[in-house]
Amino acid sequence: MLKTSLAFAAAALTAFAPLTATAQDAEVPAARAPFQPINYSVQEDSENILLLDLSNGERVAIRLMPSWAPNHVERIKTLARAGFYDGVIFHRVIDGFMAQTGDPTGTGQGSSELPDLEEEFNIMPHVRGTVSMARAADEDSANSQFFIVFYPRFNLDKRYTNFGRVISNMAAVDAINRGEPPQDPTRILQASIAADNRPVPAAPRIMADPEVTADDLNAPIG
Repeated sequence: MLKTSLAFAAAALTAFAPLTATAQDAEVPAARAPFQPINYSVQEDSENILLLDLSNGERVAIRLMPSWAPNHVERIKTLARAGFYDGVIFHRVIDGFMAQTGDPTGTGQGSSELPDLEEEFNIMPHVRGTVSMARAADEDSANSQFFIVFYPRFNLDKRYTNFGRVISNMAAVDAINRGEPPQDPTRILQASIAADNRPVPAAPRIMADPEVTADDLNAPIG
């Protein structure tokens, strides 16, 4: 009986030996860098805060998240520091969905002269205030256009590169004029990185209609 038990034990060890060797020989996948939590303080890490000064007179602060999408964050910083976004309109603004900008032509078809980016889809959800990169049908076609989400849109998760979150003045985003394109589009007067300390630009002057006087009414036509 003892011999039978020992033989069974030996056979069992032999059966499991290859599995043990396989497990030891398998390569351990490289650990992915952790997704950092959002820092909502506008006083900290100013190198990763994008400021949008809008034509509605408001300033919006966006926390850029390099741990989520490093190449997309670097692109936004590069274009902002080059003045690329200054004067650009929000050309596609859908109520209950999002506000899209970043096209210098204002048509939704334009981009920067820099090469398109490879996707950096991640697990971060598209909640209210999410800032994500727009793209064409090709997953690797993001370039300069981005959008800000008004309400959660989880169907966009892992399909568009989520690279930041509004951390101050979401009410100003809510006030962006709607339309595709809007009749009176809201503009980015200036996009800057907080660490650069660019002052708030002066609001554009609104030209008032000339005053009509009695002399004007009595003037001859022609």
